[in-house]
Amino acid sequence: MRLPTENEIRALHRKHAPSQEAFDLVHTHCEIVSQVAEQLLGRMDSPFDADLVRAGSLLHDIGVYRLYGDDGEIDHAGYLRHGVLGHQLLRDEGFPEALCRFCSCHTGVGLTRDDVLTHNLPVPVADYVAQTDEERLVMYADKFHSKTNPPVFKSVATYAAHVSRFGEKKALIFKEMSRVFGEPDLRPLIARYGHQQT
Repeated sequence: MRLPTENEIRALHRKHAPSQEAFDLVHTHCEIVSQVAEQLLGRMDSPFDADLVRAGSLLHDIGVYRLYGDDGEIDHAGYLRHGVLGHQLLRDEGFPEALCRFCSCHTGVGLTRDDVLTHNLPVPVADYVAQTDEERLVMYADKFHSKTNPPVFKSVATYAAHVSRFGEKKALIFKEMSRVFGEPDLRPLIARYGHQQT
């Protein structure tokens, strides 16, 4: 499987970003997630496809661009759709399913068909859960940085408290992910990007 280079990925972000502000927000977040994933990857004993993790990290949120309205604002009410929108965007660009899945399978700690039905979520009824170690790693790395205004870094404890609001099952999934992958050292990223930590 041929994966896009970092320059090709950056060009793809530029192509789909509706504004410089949107590009700065989304692409910077994706770069941060890639750096968190790379740090965590360096600690793992089992074999991972590092190139797939890099590409998946850098593209996982590209669907956010499709949520921007003509007024330059993000459709926050429909934000949950950004994963399936990104999946479709990458598919339309001709990328393989293994790369497209990083978009649709990184939200929270995974959305199940039951989640979609029970909570009437604005996505097609399906399972959106990580199936590979690479998908799980990118999903986990994504939890440590938020695109809020202003963007912030999050600790394991902060995200654990957040995800517990969605039930014990979701909290246990995150707890297991943190056991497997550990907590990243966010200090170099905080120093580089200047975002605060919660």
